[in-house]
Amino acid sequence: MFSDLRTIARVLRDDFAPRTASESVVVVDRPHGRLRRYGTAQQLDDARAAGTVPVVLVPPLAVPASCYDLAPGAFPANSVVEFLLSTGTIPYVVDFGDVGYADRHLGFDDYFDTFVPRAIADAVDDFRAGPDAVDLMGWSLGGTVSILTAAYRKELPIRSVITVGTPLNYMKMPMYSAVRKLLRLVGGQPLGAIARAIGGIPAPLVQLSYRATSWQRELRKPKYILDNIDDHDALIRMQVIDRFQDSMPGYPGRLTEQMLVNLVIRNEIGEGVLHLGGHTVDVRTLTAPVFTVGSHRDAIVSHAAAAYGQELLTGSAHVEFHTVESSHLGLLTGPDAAAHTWPAIAAFRASL
Repeated sequence: MFSDLRTIARVLRDDFAPRTASESVVVVDRPHGRLRRYGTAQQLDDARAAGTVPVVLVPPLAVPASCYDLAPGAFPANSVVEFLLSTGTIPYVVDFGDVGYADRHLGFDDYFDTFVPRAIADAVDDFRAGPDAVDLMGWSLGGTVSILTAAYRKELPIRSVITVGTPLNYMKMPMYSAVRKLLRLVGGQPLGAIARAIGGIPAPLVQLSYRATSWQRELRKPKYILDNIDDHDALIRMQVIDRFQDSMPGYPGRLTEQMLVNLVIRNEIGEGVLHLGGHTVDVRTLTAPVFTVGSHRDAIVSHAAAAYGQELLTGSAHVEFHTVESSHLGLLTGPDAAAHTWPAIAAFRASL
């Protein structure tokens, strides 16, 4: 009884889950471009000796880079970084950092033409072994940036692109239907102007919006805590996800406008050609092999939108799509990801 009360008190105080992270070093530290290499010195030596192609992990915009290393050591597995290390692969994670009013000028083009290409070059230079190439992996909008990078910067040493829960056709996302009809009448101008004026979408609103997509989880949380009072791993995972949601940064103003106009209203990615900040990107010319994952249970990205890469990426040497039934975050981390997403990614990479 008293033990249960202490557990509840620790959960409510946010000090139940340990604040741990996998071993890592910062390779390069730049504004909107901190690159972190994960793994021990021995793991790095082993990967270099084997010539195993490293993976550069691109976080979604307005999501902390910690999404790839949630609750390392917990059961069931939660950390993508731990999974990759277990396969002998060295993961590099790009951290775009916080976004404030001073960053309102940033757009998609800054990410796919500057931040991510620079991180890839830094990762290849740091790894110094094997074929001097990387696999580029992104969850949600991180996958969008990864595809745009590979399509626009074809000279980069990208062996393959892996996307998890990434929308590739906004016309196939019912949640945007009403928004699209409203914005199409005015060309997106009012909301775009507001986004520019306030510098983007502030972090608190991003955090609230993400929680709203999983409102059932929020309502059931008290019961979940009581039902799992003796399952410490379940409570650790719950608290780590809460911390992750509470640390989401905001969206820059120009990027917000691009999302509304270029992606939601015009569905340029679904049409194959995007016009972003003076850059024209034809994703149909992407030639690297692509692996994509989607779910019918994803409340943010529809299964059809994630699967559309099979029709869209006609220039790719190979496009592979897998269905893993889980939530948006569950596609990336947790029991469903560990049982289905991760093994499928490992098999895809082994086939290259």
